[in-house]
Amino acid sequence: MTMQERRSAERVHVNLPARWEGLMAEGRGSICDLSPTGCFVLTGGEINSGQLVRLEVHFRNEIKFVWGHVVYAVPEMGFALRLVFANNNEKHALQREIENLPDRN
Repeated sequence: MTMQERRSAERVHVNLPARWEGLMAEGRGSICDLSPTGCFVLTGGEINSGQLVRLEVHFRNEIKFVWGHVVYAVPEMGFALRLVFANNNEKHALQREIENLPDRN
């Protein structure tokens, strides 16, 4: 089974500035693909699989804060994040932001 087959939602290619915070590290980077269930963050920071991360996503007119668990990390490249939500309203709010992105690739 490939990574694509395990995803529960289609990811869109984006270039969104982001800031992240884990337990022992934090950093800045950019999100290169995004869905309501996960994303990949391009960053050079040190992070480990399984770690809980708070992600600040800079959309065009709004900043959203989301939480997720690191699925895997690639040193000096970035990490994949599986998003977690307190409720469906949070997930739907992120979905609306994704659908309204002006420059979806």
